Amino acid sequence: MFSLKNKVALVTGSTHGLGMAMAIGLGEAGATIVVNGNSSQEKVNQALDIYKSRGIKAYGYKFDVTNEIEVQDAIEKMESEIAPIDILVNNAGIIKRTPLEDMEVEDFKEVINVDLVSPFIVSKHVVKGMMERKQGKIINICSMMSELGRNTVGAYAAAKGGLKMLTRNMATEWAKHNIQVNGIGPGYFATSQTAPIRIDGHPFNEFIVNRTPAAKWGDPSDLAGAAIFLASKASDFVNGHILYVDGGILATIGKPTNEK
Repeated sequence: MFSLKNKVALVTGSTHGLGMAMAIGLGEAGATIVVNGNSSQEKVNQALDIYKSRGIKAYGYKFDVTNEIEVQDAIEKMESEIAPIDILVNNAGIIKRTPLEDMEVEDFKEVINVDLVSPFIVSKHVVKGMMERKQGKIINICSMMSELGRNTVGAYAAAKGGLKMLTRNMATEWAKHNIQVNGIGPGYFATSQTAPIRIDGHPFNEFIVNRTPAAKWGDPSDLAGAAIFLASKASDFVNGHILYVDGGILATIGKPTNEK
């Protein structure tokens, strides 16, 4: 039920971090992974070495997920060179931490473009093949900011809130073609990006540990199971759902800082 053998999964932004963690999970469940990055082909190739060292069959393509021409060309190329895409994970994203009153309009637009418009672009060009084959899985990587606000991340929250509703609308339009579109909303995870704020005594580390019922940061591998579930036959009647993997943060109002 959870096997992804003979499936091809495109994971955008999968050269590092949470995208790589989810792609590794899909690969270890049997999928062939199509790695995407936009910084350089060298970085894509370095990521491929990591996947292959774990026995995962993987291919890599550098393209900008916000550029429709690049996306269309890359999808046509990969489906010609590998096989049709069975699973799409729209993971690529950025964040700019600036108070809204100080944020430049162009910076706001860039976050919306990467985090909200690009999942539409990539899905648009992948889903047509899925519709022809009458099957497919699309997973949009949402966020707790799809539900909650926080200081300095207004553009990101606007994009991720929009992505939640885009996910539901994709599910509404494409379910009749036996395509399931769902989202994953990660909580706070221990990655290289969060390492500086996860040290003992750092105010934000204390806040997250205290705010999370599990009382810890998530490990990137914790996302693998959710990705496998939503990519496999196990979720064939799950559609338009956002699966939050957050250690229980959204389930609670929190607790006083001095409460054990």
